[in-house]
Amino acid sequence: MRFSTWEFYIREACRSLARNRFMTLASVSTVALSLLILGVFLLGAVNLNNMAVTLESQVEVTAFLEDELKAEEVEVIKGRIQGLDGVREVTFVSKEEALERLKQQFGERKDLLTSVEKNNPLRNAVEVRTLDPTNVKNVVEELKALPGVAKVSFKEEIIDRLFSLTKAIRLVGLAVVVLLVGATIFLISNTIRLTVFARRREISIMKLVGATDWFIRWPFVLEGLCLGLLGSIPAMFLVVRFYHWLAAGVYQTLPFIPMLKPESILGRLQLLLVGIGILVGTLGSAISMRRFLRV
Repeated sequence: MRFSTWEFYIREACRSLARNRFMTLASVSTVALSLLILGVFLLGAVNLNNMAVTLESQVEVTAFLEDELKAEEVEVIKGRIQGLDGVREVTFVSKEEALERLKQQFGERKDLLTSVEKNNPLRNAVEVRTLDPTNVKNVVEELKALPGVAKVSFKEEIIDRLFSLTKAIRLVGLAVVVLLVGATIFLISNTIRLTVFARRREISIMKLVGATDWFIRWPFVLEGLCLGLLGSIPAMFLVVRFYHWLAAGVYQTLPFIPMLKPESILGRLQLLLVGIGILVGTLGSAISMRRFLRV
């Protein structure tokens, strides 16, 4: 296709956007609002998934060691645990360190533990975290079989509930995103279809004087592309501003919530919103013209 032909298509698309200012504004506003809502919910879904990953990464097993073990034997056990399949991190906790942790948990009432400081009843322990949290039960069984391990602490019921919660979080987030993507595509496509419908007579006349389908279609396809692009720009700007504002508030008031940093997610989200806007605008125009080209 010659450059002059493309120049004609682009010129016609720009003229159409300028000539039908009201429909252009309505379409761009609809695209922007749809993508804004989709972007906000995508941010929510991604953060919910990150929260689930964070919760799962905190799953750990504690292996209490026998009291009579020497320092060399403890190091051997630590090496064996580190060599088990699926083990990510191994941390030794001495009985003295365990007592200090207990004091911190007691807070202002830590003086109640003064009587046990000289004869510490706690045991040396090894805290184990796995690469895959769902594999923790297999690691527990291997820990129990190791010589020198007196007891393995694993709150199975709580872990099972945690996995059920994180699974539900992911499913809910995925379902919401899928529904919103479908609703966004439907809404934008129908808005583009109304734009095409308003010019059905123009399309019929061009068809009757002998213009080919693609000669008629290309200016509308480029127009749909422009509508999608123009609508995605304000949506991007508002989503970025909203997330920066939300992240700053969460970091200040609820710092314990594992929220993704803006710089780690917003760049990809902006590209995604632009891509969706352009794709839906282009396809919406191309598909919507089918019925009007049958003259």
